[in-house]
Amino acid sequence: MRIWRVYVDNSVMSGMFDTHIPERVAHMRVFWQAVLDGKFQIIVSDVLEDEVEKAPKHVRDFFDALPEPCIERVLSTKDSDNLAAQYICASVITDNHLNDCKHVAIATLTRADVVVSWNCRDMLNPNRIPKYSEVNETLGYNTSQGYVKLEILTPDKFMEVHHDKT
Repeated sequence: MRIWRVYVDNSVMSGMFDTHIPERVAHMRVFWQAVLDGKFQIIVSDVLEDEVEKAPKHVRDFFDALPEPCIERVLSTKDSDNLAAQYICASVITDNHLNDCKHVAIATLTRADVVVSWNCRDMLNPNRIPKYSEVNETLGYNTSQGYVKLEILTPDKFMEVHHDKT
C-alpha cells in the first residue's frame, strides 16, 4: 500500500486549536488521527519548524508530541529559495508571503503528493494555485520530469478526496 506524503504548513498545526471554528477542530482530529494511524506521512520543513517555534506553547507542544515515524523532515535549499523567489517574480503572491512561497517550493522540490493548509487567502486561493503550477511547469518541475502536479487542499478536502487511497 502506498503511503501518501503530505506537506503541511503551520495552519494545519494551529488548526487543532481553532476554537473560533469548531468544525475545523473536528476535521483536524480526523486528519491527525489518520497521521497517527500511519495512513499517510507528513512532510515537515525547517520553514514550518521556525513558524512553530513562534507559535503559542500549546501548538509547539502538539508539534513536539508528534511521533517521529509520522514525520519526514526536509530542509529548505538554495533551489527551493530560488523557486520561492520565482513565484514572487511571477506575481503569484507578494513578498509579504514569502513563507507561503517557500512551503510550496519545498513541497514541489521534495515531490510531496499534496500540500495541506487552512490558509485559504494565500495558499488555497483558486487564482494562485494555477499560477504556482505555471511557474513550476515553466521551470521544468513537471510530471514529465518526475515531479507531482501541484495540489493544495484543506485537511478536510484532502481526507474527502484521498482518504480511501491512504
